[in-house]
Amino acid sequence: MKVLALVQGAYDEVPSQRYRIEQWEPLLREYGIDIHYEPFQSDEFSAVVYKQGHYIKKTELAVQLFLKRLRIVNSVSDYDLIYVFREASVLGPSLVEHKLKNCGIPVIYDFDDAVWLRHASPTNGYASLLKGTPGKTRSLCRLAAQVMAGNSYLADYTRQFNKNVVVVPTTIDIEKYKIIPRPQNEVPVIGWTGSHSTLRHLDTLRGALLRLAKSERFRLRVIGATPYELPGVDVENIKWRSTSEVEDLRPIDIGIMPLPDDPWARGKCALKALQYMALGIPTALSPVGVNAEIVQDGRNGYLASTEDQWVEKLTRLLHNSELRQQMGAAGRQTLESNYSAQVQVPRIAGIFDSVVTRKS
Repeated sequence: MKVLALVQGAYDEVPSQRYRIEQWEPLLREYGIDIHYEPFQSDEFSAVVYKQGHYIKKTELAVQLFLKRLRIVNSVSDYDLIYVFREASVLGPSLVEHKLKNCGIPVIYDFDDAVWLRHASPTNGYASLLKGTPGKTRSLCRLAAQVMAGNSYLADYTRQFNKNVVVVPTTIDIEKYKIIPRPQNEVPVIGWTGSHSTLRHLDTLRGALLRLAKSERFRLRVIGATPYELPGVDVENIKWRSTSEVEDLRPIDIGIMPLPDDPWARGKCALKALQYMALGIPTALSPVGVNAEIVQDGRNGYLASTEDQWVEKLTRLLHNSELRQQMGAAGRQTLESNYSAQVQVPRIAGIFDSVVTRKS
């Protein structure tokens, strides 16, 4: 089976893309599924899109990329299936979606965020204005032969437009995320990983972390693109790199994933929490969206809504290394049973096959 994957960015650069189609690809190949990637963004566009200003250059590049995507969709006859991740075209009007609808090749639409919402970048609202959502998301849901939604909240949205929807969670490759012995940190490490756009979620814990630092010894490890500063807390900033991602996570003793309870956050697929759990790291997270489905409070992680709850549960974990070990092991078991690539890919291969078979 030959599959054309219309994705957002270059290989190994977009986190959600990496943990869905890119992670599944080697395993899907074992089922005879051959994937060819066509990213929307170019290196040149990626270099300027999140910078302030440069509006003329951004617009010129956006138009070039949009026209390129139209040309690609006009020549898809060699493929058995088209896989679209999040958007058919990151920027521009719904012309690409119209072409897909009439190309004669079945489409699988996969998304892992509430992409129908206008969600401005905290550093650059420019791109958000050009995306053309929510109409493009509705169009993709309607035209797809099958929709794969990252959680039940996204699936419920999809069912307004397409009954052929299945929940496929974001997954972790347990062969890459292996459990190995590690030395105990002299000072426990609370860790967070994320992009520049989600750093503000970490900042919602500012009050809790400052209170915690007055009574407890810990280091805050922040893995991301933008340095984080919190006077009064020992902060260690690590620049995110795909090549060292797993090794940079390993020293963390407690993983955190705070989220606001809003429509955008409810569409999140708990990637941070799954990464921690895969490495046997006990996880504390906000009970927003799928988080409360993955974690049973006090068994395979902690759920915390208020500042007092965050302080209380982080304190428990900081004080008790045995509790950290037990909770981390339970999290790993949850991951292996339900959220590993090895468990989910056979399902995904079956979905791909059923769509192509249905068309023929």
